[in-house]
Amino acid sequence: MRLATTLMYAGDPRTTADEVAGWERAGLDILWVAEAYGFDAPTIMGYLAAKTERVQIGSAILPIYSRTPALLAQTAAGLDAMSGGRAILGLGASGPQVVEGWHGVPYDKPIGRTREIIEICRAIWRREVIEHDGLYRMPLPDGLGKPLKILTRPVRDRIPVYVASLGAANVRMTAEIADGWLPFLYIPERAADVWGKPLAEGAAKRPTDLAPLEVVAGGPLAIGDDVTGLRDLARPIVALYVGGMGAKGRNFYHDVVSRYGFEAAADRIQELYLSGHKQEAAAAVPDELLELTSLIGPESYVRDRIAAYKEAGVTVLNVIPFGDPLRQIARVKELIS
Repeated sequence: MRLATTLMYAGDPRTTADEVAGWERAGLDILWVAEAYGFDAPTIMGYLAAKTERVQIGSAILPIYSRTPALLAQTAAGLDAMSGGRAILGLGASGPQVVEGWHGVPYDKPIGRTREIIEICRAIWRREVIEHDGLYRMPLPDGLGKPLKILTRPVRDRIPVYVASLGAANVRMTAEIADGWLPFLYIPERAADVWGKPLAEGAAKRPTDLAPLEVVAGGPLAIGDDVTGLRDLARPIVALYVGGMGAKGRNFYHDVVSRYGFEAAADRIQELYLSGHKQEAAAAVPDELLELTSLIGPESYVRDRIAAYKEAGVTVLNVIPFGDPLRQIARVKELIS
């Protein structure tokens, strides 16, 4: 099992980025950079490439509607060149709230678009002349464009592509064609009930030239005895996603939590969050949900949670450290090893 962490949206990215070299020395394997409607991820990822030597750098995630397929391929290839072959292209459909509210484009055909983007990106990295006729048309018919191939030579012709997906159809597609899967609010003991069938169906169609699917999951991390106080720090994160990342009827995180058996709580969190009562929404997050979606507690508890993630098939433990990140990353790396 490899170890990863995610740079979240808030704060000065330079301050955190300047600490990353220490995290790398402590054993961090992958550093993800979030985007949503904060700073763009590629700018920060390029800065991180200059600050590090070994750690892989991935986007988690670039919304597929915010860039053309060709620009996504160029961005990944550029980062791969600047980092010496350490890039991971993390993609996701995001949700209607961000895509239509922030980017101002229709949220349509997310699964078909993701599939075509991956196909086009891989063809670009192989330096093929691009001719594509689907949801994306390259070149446009009856226009002045002509088929092109990337001017520069990518460091690798197969940059890993990881997909953030939660719904059954999207997870099925991810298991079929992606290099890795980025679920969120992952409960290892209940993952098979929610995603086992689509994962198996996608894997049955997986091309033989693809390695087994990497599974990236985890949650907030804090090794300590003040369990209640530390878990309370995770409440706003859960409330944001379950309550605020989407509208009623179109919030994928709310849907996943409901499928875990917390439907009434998910409805209450969403109702409070969307009405502006964010603190009350955080307080409404069930203790059991916090416990199952985090690695917060004494060392023996965290060790047991790591074992549960391994048993569920997680290959990359992705943590959000509370407190001293360097100390937490170093200790959990020891527990993984």
